Amino acid sequence: MRNTNPRDQIKLGADEMREMGYRIIDMLVDYTGAQAQFPVTRALDHATFEEILSEPIPETGSTWEDVLEQFERHVLTTIDHLDHPRFFAYIPSPSNFVGVMADTLASGYNIFNSLYPLGTGAAIVERATIGWLRKLCGMPEEASGLFVSGGAVANLTGLAVARQIQLNGDMRDAIVYCSDQAHFVISRGLRILGFAPEQLREIQTDDDFRLPLAALERAIAEDRAEGKRPFCVAATAGTTNCGAVDPLNDLADLCEREGLWLHVDGAYGASACLTEHRKMELAGMERAHSLTWDAHKWMFQPVECSALLVRDRHWLSATFKETAHFLTDAEAHSKEEVGEEMNFMYQGIQLTRNFRALKFWMSLKVFGLGAVRQAVERGFKLAELAESLLRDSGRWEVVTPAQMAIVTFRYKPTDDDEALANRVTDELSGALAENGFAFASTTKLRGKTVMRLCTTNPRTTSSDLRQTILLMDRLAADLERRAKDAPTRE
Repeated sequence: MRNTNPRDQIKLGADEMREMGYRIIDMLVDYTGAQAQFPVTRALDHATFEEILSEPIPETGSTWEDVLEQFERHVLTTIDHLDHPRFFAYIPSPSNFVGVMADTLASGYNIFNSLYPLGTGAAIVERATIGWLRKLCGMPEEASGLFVSGGAVANLTGLAVARQIQLNGDMRDAIVYCSDQAHFVISRGLRILGFAPEQLREIQTDDDFRLPLAALERAIAEDRAEGKRPFCVAATAGTTNCGAVDPLNDLADLCEREGLWLHVDGAYGASACLTEHRKMELAGMERAHSLTWDAHKWMFQPVECSALLVRDRHWLSATFKETAHFLTDAEAHSKEEVGEEMNFMYQGIQLTRNFRALKFWMSLKVFGLGAVRQAVERGFKLAELAESLLRDSGRWEVVTPAQMAIVTFRYKPTDDDEALANRVTDELSGALAENGFAFASTTKLRGKTVMRLCTTNPRTTSSDLRQTILLMDRLAADLERRAKDAPTRE
């Protein structure tokens, strides 16, 4: 039976596709050129949310113009812009237009990058880009890896490999160690893998918020004496809270002596290895058994684009390889050509997986590693400028100096009232969000709330930082006045 309606085939006509595509490209180009003019944060309109939530499933279609207009009205007006030059919260994701177009190509051609015969070119590009990362961080020739969605899955995958290779799946009495500054995805990943809460030892950090070697050694010795089985240290190369880097070389030495797996969460901080004089801060990272590295953070890719690297390429298939009769033909062909390493479905958690490596590959080929290196270095310098501006202001106590493009600080009231300092610092992030010009987030260090600025966006200017800190000065002073004017309860 002949089908004359393109929509019955779930497609648009050629003219419609071009018109829709050109319109979306125009939107993206206009946004990219005028990002700094947008508010960083948006007020939440709960009435809009209710309108979206109450909408029934559409039985008949609408025009793409109407749907795109609804996207602009309901979605774009309710998001924070993580790629905005004055978004200093969390770890920003600055992105780049070439990566955006690469994602469009990967989606448009619906590239399936799991099984070598079905996506040969995609597999080769992913293997090549993983090789680039391996070389950049100094891991050996036999190292390998794959791209996953983000740091949470990368860390989960690395811990799963550690469990298999070190324990052969036997988790009884096995112990993992990390610092109290490790990202929560470590503890969550272990829980997903079936470890009990008591199988993770969080070691209190030193004065510089780093994992202390002596305390770790004591914990390992105590656990061994109690019949436990220490097997993994999860270190951090650039904590989210303040940018601290654990003593990776010392930890690698310890892991060698004790027969432990060294997993390094380098989600954003690993990118510092691109710059020669900053690379020293990461010395020892190349000795990790497994390493996570988020390219959608400090290598400026659109989300999702994270990598997991392991020292021995065979560890991945030893952890994830399964067989199925319906894949016999494809497996035989790929083994003859390249071996199972190019079948990424055997290298990680996903069977169905898209072509994340394309954006990384295209971006580096268009801009070059030199431009990325300079952009990473710029993040360091911007944080150092921010620290200087905060100190010069006189209103702020710098809690941790600029490191790995992060600086943390607290409000310093004129009368040094600690309770008032806590209150103003607690409320400042909300005041910034309401203002919309810039946004910075809070965290806790040693039980105290601190503000933090993360300056990894290469499009952030010195003026952006100066204006943001002046704005924080004004907002904090206003919060202090209101706090002092508020009636006190008897």
